[in-house]
Amino acid sequence: MDYSLLKELQSIQAPAGDEAPLRDFIIDYVEKNKANWKVQPELIYGDEFQDCLMLKFGTPRTAIFAHLDSIGFTVRYGKELVKLGGPRLLNGIKLVGEDSKGAIETELVVDEETKAISYKLDRDIDRGTNLTFKPNWREDEDYIQNCYMDNRLGMWNALQVAETLEDGVIAFSCWEETGGGSVGYLGKHIYENWGVRKALISDITWVTPGVPHGKGVAISMRDSGIPRKSYIRKIIEIAKNNKIKFQLEVEDAGGSDGNSLQKSPYPFDWCFVGAPEDNVHTPDEKVHKEDIADMVQLYKVLMRDL
Repeated sequence: MDYSLLKELQSIQAPAGDEAPLRDFIIDYVEKNKANWKVQPELIYGDEFQDCLMLKFGTPRTAIFAHLDSIGFTVRYGKELVKLGGPRLLNGIKLVGEDSKGAIETELVVDEETKAISYKLDRDIDRGTNLTFKPNWREDEDYIQNCYMDNRLGMWNALQVAETLEDGVIAFSCWEETGGGSVGYLGKHIYENWGVRKALISDITWVTPGVPHGKGVAISMRDSGIPRKSYIRKIIEIAKNNKIKFQLEVEDAGGSDGNSLQKSPYPFDWCFVGAPEDNVHTPDEKVHKEDIADMVQLYKVLMRDL
C-alpha cells in the first residue's frame, strides 16, 4: 500500500482554527486525481462553509466525516504557550511554525511544578502564532509512526475510498480537536439537500487492553456519545458478512464529530469506525498497517452496502 499521500498530509500545518491550507491541498489533490476515479465528485466549499470541504458522489445515502484539524499550541505572551486541543505535554518535543520573521523550529518546555508551558528559542515568536509537532515519519514492516495520525489517517482513508466511491458524501470538518463547531452546518446541508441520515466517522481511536494493535479496525459501540444500537448492529453485520477483521470498542470517555452530529437537530445515525493508535496526541502516534488496511476495506463496503 502506498502511504506517500499520508506522509504529505502529515507535513501540512493545519491546527484547529487554521485548516484552510489543508483544505486547499485536498481541493488541489482531488482536481488533479478525480479523472482516474470511478465517479468524479462535485466539490462544495466556500465562505458559507468556512474552511470545510464536501465531496458529493452520485446519489448519496451515507456520509463520511473526517476532521481536518490537529492539536497544537498557540503563542501567548513572551514565551508562553497555550494548548490547542489536548496535546501531551512532554519536555523537549520539537515544534514548528512560521511567523513574520520566518520559519520556526523550537522545543516545548514544561515546568515540572506548575505545568506551565513555553518554548525554547533565542527570539520571541509573534503573538498568536500556531505551533505544531515536527513530522518524523517512521515505517517498518508492521507499523507507521508519525505525528497527526489523528486525523490525517482518517482523511487519507476517506480519499482512498473516494477512488471507487459511486454514491456518498465525504465531509472534511474543522475544529474537532477543540470541541467541534462545523459539523452542525455540514450535517444541515447534507440532510436538507440530499436526505442523508447515515454517517461514518473516519477518525483514529486509541489502543487499550481491549483494543490492541493488529486485531482489526475498531467499531465503536459508544464513547461519551451514544450512537443508536440498531445502526451499530447493521455495521457489525456488514463487517462480518464481508469477513473484514474488526474489534468492538466500548468506552465512557472521548468523543468525535459523531457527538456533534448527535447534538444537531437532524436525525443522523452515526458510528465511529477507525484504526487504533498508540502514543495518542504525541509526535509518535503509531498504527498497525493491518488495521489501516482493514479500515479502508470496511469503509468501502459500508459505503456500498449501508
